[in-house]
Amino acid sequence: MAKPADSKPDYSLSRVVCRNRRAKHEYDLSQSMECGVVLHGSEVKSVRNNKISIEEAWVRVDEGEVWLVGCDIAEYPQATYLNHDPKRQRKLLLHRSEIRKFAEVASQKGLALVPLDVHLVRGIVKVSIAVGKGLKHHDKRQKLKENDANREMRQAIRRQDD
Repeated sequence: MAKPADSKPDYSLSRVVCRNRRAKHEYDLSQSMECGVVLHGSEVKSVRNNKISIEEAWVRVDEGEVWLVGCDIAEYPQATYLNHDPKRQRKLLLHRSEIRKFAEVASQKGLALVPLDVHLVRGIVKVSIAVGKGLKHHDKRQKLKENDANREMRQAIRRQDD
């Protein structure tokens, strides 16, 4: 049965809009946190249409505020002259205690704040960020070898069960 045309969309479910798949490969992730984002109206419309990319984005702590830098949100065609700048910096919304905790950890050498995904929760745009330590090339190769070995073991167990 179809919904009436004047009914509001169902925001009860959350859905992932964009995921940074390289983050788990490039970084050893430890702490993660969900935070809100300050967006313009046309940006929210574009995010709901999946017109966002966080592959090259990073998070920066500057004077007690947390910023999402390098995130690309495409212009919304129907916004005409009220459109936004696609590459502008966006402020992330966190409590002061959370900002202090993350800023303290991120200030250590070799650690970075990395955006993991952008998702909608009841129509509100949220970003998951994590503290990550950059992996060296040999670390990545070791991780790939371990994943291959685990996959082969699972397949061997599955073959024995059949």
